[in-house]
Amino acid sequence: MIKANDPSIKTWLQVKDGSDFPIQNIPFGIFKPFNRTNPRAGTRIGDHVIDLAAIAEKGYFKDIEIESGEVFYRSSLNEFIALGKPVWQAVRERISDIFNHANEEIWRTEDFTDGIFYDISEVEMLMPVEPGDLTDFYSSLEHATNIGKLFGNPKDPIPENWRYMPLGYHGKASSVVVSGTSVRRPLGQIQLYEDETPDFGPSHQMDFELEMAFISGGKTRPGERIPIDHAADFIFGLVLFNDLSARDIQQWEQNPLGPFLSKSFGSVISPWVVTLDALEPFRVEGPEQEPEVFSYLSYSHPGNFNIRLEALMAPEGEEPHRICRSNAKFIYWNIFQQLTHQTVNGCNINVGDLFATGTISGPTHGAFGSMLELTWNGRKPIVLPNGEHRKYLNDNDTIIIRGHAENEKVRIGFGEAVTKILPAVEFE
Repeated sequence: MIKANDPSIKTWLQVKDGSDFPIQNIPFGIFKPFNRTNPRAGTRIGDHVIDLAAIAEKGYFKDIEIESGEVFYRSSLNEFIALGKPVWQAVRERISDIFNHANEEIWRTEDFTDGIFYDISEVEMLMPVEPGDLTDFYSSLEHATNIGKLFGNPKDPIPENWRYMPLGYHGKASSVVVSGTSVRRPLGQIQLYEDETPDFGPSHQMDFELEMAFISGGKTRPGERIPIDHAADFIFGLVLFNDLSARDIQQWEQNPLGPFLSKSFGSVISPWVVTLDALEPFRVEGPEQEPEVFSYLSYSHPGNFNIRLEALMAPEGEEPHRICRSNAKFIYWNIFQQLTHQTVNGCNINVGDLFATGTISGPTHGAFGSMLELTWNGRKPIVLPNGEHRKYLNDNDTIIIRGHAENEKVRIGFGEAVTKILPAVEFE
């Protein structure tokens, strides 16, 4: 067992029952206190945001290759992540020790708590990393099946190559934003009716996608490949990911090269990166893969995670209403296979790159992870508690994605990825 994962550890901080952030989590993020101008790295226990720079300045990280707090005064976690997995693990374990109720000599020190704590309500959460690249995979069998039925061959909806390799496309990393950021409805070309000339204007089919994403923790050289048994060493942690999509723009543009403007206007991630180590207790076997995968994709360990996911919708002025529940354990191609396949051709990766799973849909209607599937492309609108109907997202709708893993001993959560859809701004 990883020491910091011990479910028997109690903290001297107040943590509400059912919190996503017990002492066994210890995620990493970037925050800015409202009373200061500079961002810094932090972790979170309960509703307490802990300033890692302040702890470093008190000398608690000196023996783990962090002589000062400078690495924690950056506007992203990239430099910290680049220190390597042994350092991430040592910092997480040290935080666990410091805030363990058993370490009375620390928490009873009179000046220890000076300047290290903020309530979550006192800070602004920022993008945790600066991603240089974004890959969006297509790794849910149920989602791929639904899309095939809607737009392909209902009798044979899965492309021939889908079961042989993790399919994906390269997205626009610069348009990824942190939870709480509003995204404006995009403009684009839309073909309203088949065989007619396309029109230009705002998308009428704005959608969310219930996804997760992992963040690379290492750098490789061009031509270097990551063997699947070493993939875990190159994954820092995971976040929630909402890949907003304009379905009407997508349907017109995607052949022959796939999504472009329909996906690059905004994607939203949760601000806290939950480490792979924190999720170890929740590893599970994924779906059976048929036919047998190529040897470079063969993974001998449980490669999926039992992470419960949900999406909620809130029209302006209304309370959020859950519209779907799914689980990360449903993905067919796991994150280790995704990373290995990404590099098998010699493609190099950098610290902080983002790799999204693609929409995570489950086997039942209530587990479908997008409006496209939930409404079956608008044919079966969702009815909200206030009586309103939704085929797709309206202006000023807010979408909230949540996720957590839980067993009988501990709950490890991700918080939320929240965004509001703003009206399009058309050309004058």
